This record gives sequence, C-alpha cells and structure tokens, in this order.
Amino acid sequence: MRTSKRSARAGQYAALLAYLAFLALPFLWLLSTAFKSPRELGSLHPRWIPEHPTLDNFRQAFDEQPLLHAALNSLLAAASAALIAVLIATPMAYVMARHRTLLGRAATGWVVVSQAFPFVLVIIPLFLVLKNLRLIDSVFGLVMVYVVWSLPFALWMLVGYVRAVPAELEEAAAVDGAGRLRTLVSVTAPLLAPGIVATALFAFITAWNEFFFALVLLKTPEKQTLPVVLTHFIGAEGVADLGPLAAAAFLATLPSLVVFAIIQRRITGGMTAGAVKA
Repeated sequence: MRTSKRSARAGQYAALLAYLAFLALPFLWLLSTAFKSPRELGSLHPRWIPEHPTLDNFRQAFDEQPLLHAALNSLLAAASAALIAVLIATPMAYVMARHRTLLGRAATGWVVVSQAFPFVLVIIPLFLVLKNLRLIDSVFGLVMVYVVWSLPFALWMLVGYVRAVPAELEEAAAVDGAGRLRTLVSVTAPLLAPGIVATALFAFITAWNEFFFALVLLKTPEKQTLPVVLTHFIGAEGVADLGPLAAAAFLATLPSLVVFAIIQRRITGGMTAGAVKA
C-alpha cells in the first residue's frame, strides 16, 4: 500500500514538473534570445546561455518602435476594462448567486456558452456597431469591447465566489440590526475581496495580451497597443527582426508577471478564513 502511494505521489510530482517545464521553457528561451548578439542568433548550434550577453536588442527595440507609448495605451485600455468589468459584474454576480431563479440559471448558461464564440464570428457586427457609434480608431471603443468580452467570464467567476460566502453571515448581521447596504459593505464585500482581485487580474491580463480586436479597431499608430506594435518587428516578407522582437516581447510579459506576483497572496488566501468560528 505504501509503495503504491509513493509511486502515485512520484507520478504526480513528475507530471507537475513536466507541466512547469512546458510553461517555463518558452519564456526562458525568449529571455535567452533577447540577450543574444546577431551572430549568436544566426548560429546553427544555438545555446541556452548567451556567450556574450548584450543589451543592444533592447536599445534597438526602443529605437525602432514606440514601445513605451504603446505600453501606456495597453495599460490604459487594460486597467479601464478591468475596473469597469468588475464594477458591473460584482452586483450582478451577487444577485445571481443569492436569488437562484430560472432566469438566473439561464443567464449563467448563456455566460458559459458565450465564451465559446470565436473572435472572427463577432468582429464584423462589432465593427459595424462601433462604426455607427463613431468609436472606430478610439481607445474608448476598444475598452468597451474588452469590457463586453471579459464581462461574461468575470461574472461567472464572481458568482462562484459569492456562493462561497456563507449566507449565515448576512443573516447574523441582519439579526444584529444591520441594514442590507451595511451588510453588503461591512460583511460581504471584505470576504469577496480576493475574488474581486482575481477577477480584475483576469480581465487585466486578457485585455493586456489581446491582439485581434486592437489590430482591427485601431488604425492610428499613436493609439495602437503593445501587442500590435510588436508585429512591426516582422518585415513585409515575413522576416522577423528576432533580437529586438524577443527583447520587446520579454518586456511586454513583465507587467502581467509583476501584477500577479503582487496580488497572488490575495488570490490564494482563504476567502472566509476566520469568518465562522468553530
């Protein structure tokens, strides 16, 4: 019995290590490429660790493309979309979780189904709607698209978090004389904070990494987001300027990693730890 348990545990660890390697290797290769010289990039026998690390790729990337301005555009669009999506989804999720009606179940089903729609299916009607609203080539129009696209999944996430908060806590607050608004603000909202942070992180990363909508809707170079600007390192004949592209792509991944590192404790922390005494 012990031998079988140890074998199962060893298999689990091996699978976890394989999965971590699968996730980490592309990022490590990107990092390695960003610091390689042109001679090493053209070598027939590439190495993981550059022989002569250089920052020339980073300098060239900033000289060739307005990366900082594009990053600010992406930050504005992603942060705005995350904030608006959370503000809309939180009260909707509370109502859907606490009042389980047929309409609420139908709405939840529609939320799940809507995530299966491909971008290509909605881009033409979406483009026509934004054109009528005169929001083509507008960062505000792009934010609206990001909010609509991330809202269903954000709502689905928050419904689960709200259902994890014991309704007995709200009932106890009502018995103590707290009104509905006071209960939501003082009791429910603090327990939902990790879920709200996790949902905002999801919406932010989704908007930060999004490429297709930004490519179609933004035409002015000064308004383009960072994923779109990264494509400018690929020439007309499909030949990529590999060094500067890797350097720029590496810098583009850092905000997501930094944001996750800052708030990961809130995401992994127990939502209702200590809320109910044993």
